[in-house]
Amino acid sequence: MFGRKKDDSAAPQDSAATEPPKRDGAKNRPTPKRRDQEAARKRPLVQTDRKAAKNADRAARRENARKMREAMVTGDERHLPPRDKGPVRRFVRDTVDVRFNLGELLLPLMLAVLVLSLFAGTWATFVFLGVYLLIIVAVLDSFLLWRRTKPKIYARFGEDTNVRGLGMYQAMRAFQMRRTRMPKPQVERRAKL
Repeated sequence: MFGRKKDDSAAPQDSAATEPPKRDGAKNRPTPKRRDQEAARKRPLVQTDRKAAKNADRAARRENARKMREAMVTGDERHLPPRDKGPVRRFVRDTVDVRFNLGELLLPLMLAVLVLSLFAGTWATFVFLGVYLLIIVAVLDSFLLWRRTKPKIYARFGEDTNVRGLGMYQAMRAFQMRRTRMPKPQVERRAKL
């Protein structure tokens, strides 16, 4: 319209000749349009085939649960639940697993006392007092274990490590029998940490 007159003699060049050379580390393709990318990512909020979506969700949950159960036995960090994940929690579990804890005796002892209480006698009072004494000593043992473990955590993982909740985590593990602990113990008793 108002510009220079177009020269018809300059025919369009071959598209391969006008394409810039390929460069290492570059994208080497045009940026896709935003609307095309958004259209490709669109999914309905409510699935049209609800039954298939429900089955797919159930299969995914089942697979995640299987991986989590397997990780609880093998100690695989990738699939452990968030409660047990991380190197600090693994260290806390290992400090409990390398030693014998008095809390491990409580459950079998409680079952024995329950059976013995059926045959009540004058000696039953002494047995009950002995159980209460063992509970107090086991709680004290668990507390002292935490007092020894906390400085080791700071020394190994740094002073800014969050130890909130780890004392109770360690105590609950110390009160479980070794065979029933989950995740399974990954260290032998009296092993060097």
